Amino acid sequence: MGRVTGFVERLTLEVDGDVLVDAASRAVYASDASNYRHVPTAVVRPRTTDAAVAAVGVAAAYGVPITNRGAGTGIAGNATGTGLVVDFSRYLDRVVSIDPESRLAVVQPGVVLDRLNDAARAHGLLFGPDPSTHSRCTLGGMIGNDACGAHSVAWGKTSDNVHDLDVLLADGRRFATRDHPPLPLPDVDPAWFPALDRRVSGYRLDALPDLTRALVGSEGTCVTVLGATVRLVEAPERRVLAVLGFDGPYDAADIAPQLRELDVLTMEGLEESLVRAAGDARPLLPRGRSWLFVETAEESVAHAAAAAAPHSVVVTDPARQRALWRVREDGAGLATRRADGREAWSGWEDAAVPPARLGAYLREFDGLLAGHGRRGVTYGHFGDGCVHVRIDFDFADGYREFLEDAADLVVAHGGSLSGEHGDGQARSELLDRMYPPEAIAAFGRFKSAFDPRGRMNPGRIVSPLKLDADLKVLVAPPTIPTRATLALRTDNGDLAAATRRCVGVGKCLNTQGGVMCPSYRVTKEERHSTRGRARLLFEMLAGDVVRDGWRSPEVREALDLCLGCKGCKRDCPVDVDMAAYKAEFLHHHYKRRIRPSAHYSMGWLPLWLRLRLVNRFSARLSRFAGVTPERALPTPTRSFQSTFDGRGTGDRVVLFPDTFTNHFEPDVGHDAAAVLAHAGQAVEVPRGAVCCGLTWYSTGQLGMARRVLRHTARVLRPWIRAGVPVVGLEPSCTAFLRSDAVEVAGDDPDVRRLASLVRPFAEHVAPLLEPVAGDGSALVQPHCHGYAEFGTSADREVLGKAGIDASVLSGCCGLAGDFGFTRGNYEVSMAVGELGVLPAVRAADPDTAVVADGFSCRTQVRHATDREPVHTATVLARALGVRGGTPKA
Repeated sequence: MGRVTGFVERLTLEVDGDVLVDAASRAVYASDASNYRHVPTAVVRPRTTDAAVAAVGVAAAYGVPITNRGAGTGIAGNATGTGLVVDFSRYLDRVVSIDPESRLAVVQPGVVLDRLNDAARAHGLLFGPDPSTHSRCTLGGMIGNDACGAHSVAWGKTSDNVHDLDVLLADGRRFATRDHPPLPLPDVDPAWFPALDRRVSGYRLDALPDLTRALVGSEGTCVTVLGATVRLVEAPERRVLAVLGFDGPYDAADIAPQLRELDVLTMEGLEESLVRAAGDARPLLPRGRSWLFVETAEESVAHAAAAAAPHSVVVTDPARQRALWRVREDGAGLATRRADGREAWSGWEDAAVPPARLGAYLREFDGLLAGHGRRGVTYGHFGDGCVHVRIDFDFADGYREFLEDAADLVVAHGGSLSGEHGDGQARSELLDRMYPPEAIAAFGRFKSAFDPRGRMNPGRIVSPLKLDADLKVLVAPPTIPTRATLALRTDNGDLAAATRRCVGVGKCLNTQGGVMCPSYRVTKEERHSTRGRARLLFEMLAGDVVRDGWRSPEVREALDLCLGCKGCKRDCPVDVDMAAYKAEFLHHHYKRRIRPSAHYSMGWLPLWLRLRLVNRFSARLSRFAGVTPERALPTPTRSFQSTFDGRGTGDRVVLFPDTFTNHFEPDVGHDAAAVLAHAGQAVEVPRGAVCCGLTWYSTGQLGMARRVLRHTARVLRPWIRAGVPVVGLEPSCTAFLRSDAVEVAGDDPDVRRLASLVRPFAEHVAPLLEPVAGDGSALVQPHCHGYAEFGTSADREVLGKAGIDASVLSGCCGLAGDFGFTRGNYEVSMAVGELGVLPAVRAADPDTAVVADGFSCRTQVRHATDREPVHTATVLARALGVRGGTPKA
């Protein structure tokens, strides 16, 4: 313990950067995207290159193992370690320079690939290798693993695109690999290595004497990469995507080698179970049981490729191409849950064979799966013979035996154990099945030339760790009950299974596009990402790093800045629902304890409004109720329920009087009623008190949320049992009633029926309206809960029918119900809004309507801009000339 203390103290003194030794940091860095878990002694995020040098020097002096890390999205288990983890992604993330003439870029190891390509695009260039994690993977990580991606058929692997490396040895020596000092490198026999473009297993010794190429893919076992000079390629002027559908499960693999004769940029294969998991994208694909995505720079080539398939479509529209590519890019996440709910895992993830052998290999591989009683979802880089697969392993029974048999199969086909992610802990132990003893010995001599004391990422490639050791589901099982209060239907009520939904692919680390994860985009702290929070919950259940169980302050702190936006429920490939997990945690954390004052003031707001305890006077005292002083609480007016007398004739519909419409903006309710009446609906509004219960749910008061919800279902029972649609205006309440209600009180048949009848306003009214002429425009901010549960297609459709050209924003406004009102959250709330939504609103033309259906979204826009946002119902009422308005008292 004293030596560890001395090590940490010296790191703190000598390293300019973050030195993290707290339980939360060690927990979130204990895993990457693999099946393995190693809890680090310390994590360093160096601010400068010199700081990284200092950190490595301190670790070497204390004999502490060193693991270098980028985004932590690798699946082989090569970015976790028990010693010092050096995270380059936080600060050393710059594109230093780009020389368009020589097509070279100098980068720091933590730069994200998309950021490099954004900079290179200005010169008509790009970095060719592009893993599916391109929006968050770092160049340092790509160099460590020799990453490839979809376009390797055109531009090769990372090792084919690195010009020079700035490297540091554990003994302190630093040099450029193109001008390196004498090193005792081993002799090499080229016959050791299979002739395969996608050979990533082992060291690339056949690249010697080119040390740069030989070190790419060494997984941090030899050197620390401090910088790189990489080659860029000319970006295609356009891209055309041919999607080929085949009637047999192996037809796509069989034909892929023939299509390589065409001038293609990429050739990706999918199978039907992955496509089923993708859901919304299925209608975009042609018929088939297997598919090839063939991208080219010329439409004629795309059509030539399409002619090789019985079913095909050629896609030139970039938006549609992105929708299709999203299926492939989310594959690692989509494949982790089977249709029957069983968990599937990496482990045998990215083996590669010569493309001509791919079809035969897949047939035999499926036979191997069946022989072991396992099932898997396969997809991958078929043009290069590289296959990704997630398998429903039982880690306690037969895992080793399967991997050994799988290794023998791929070697029999002349392939490589890894074709993309490296060996890590998952495959290093199997290298002697692929290489002769002489090659294994040469690997050891190669590592020793740089790291004779074995400090650099030990246990990978050389002197390997056991492939069935350190498996996180076995070494960190739950030690407290995991049965949830919420139903957690997709995980059979088990919070532990819910936390395992996160497999670490890190889409929540994206800094643009979609909604997930707004708090991470502001703080850049891993613990504030969806992935980080899931890991903290996993470790809380395990109890050896994050202790105190449900009372854990580390988990509470991480979840305090969760906006509960539910963006992860849509954007995460495996449907992690952190808002639900937060509600579950808060329920247990504050059980039989005094809660924060905001839980009582805003959590119980619907009741205080109903009792008329909220007014201008009480709003001024809100700071004593946990409300941030920078915001004024809205004050109520005459309720929608009290001023509505019925409207319209025709089919019956219930307009749900949510708390916010009812008490704060009743005009929205009257406008909605007018539109529904215009569309031939007889609008009815319940007179009794109703509420979805969301404010109690979001503050973890699940018992009260359940009581409120069941009361509402009883009030609505006459309509529910008559099958009358229930139309919601507030997206958060509507989404809650349609989805979360059955998580809270799904044992109540009236609640289940209510959930089945709930419709968002736009979704309900869009099919009922006839198009009208118009030339208006609107900037639309979707509420995050609506985005998560309903998407935005109905909003676009209904505004289009009103003659309005709608531009839909992405991202969160930052207020998120009670979050932005709670003391301590104001700065993060505003920073989230400033990431995109608020600047877009300020930049909008004054004649462009700002449309926001969420009351919190409208409140944030009013608070931060001079624009007056409106609900879709109000926009439609204006366009149709049927404005409702609150009747005069």
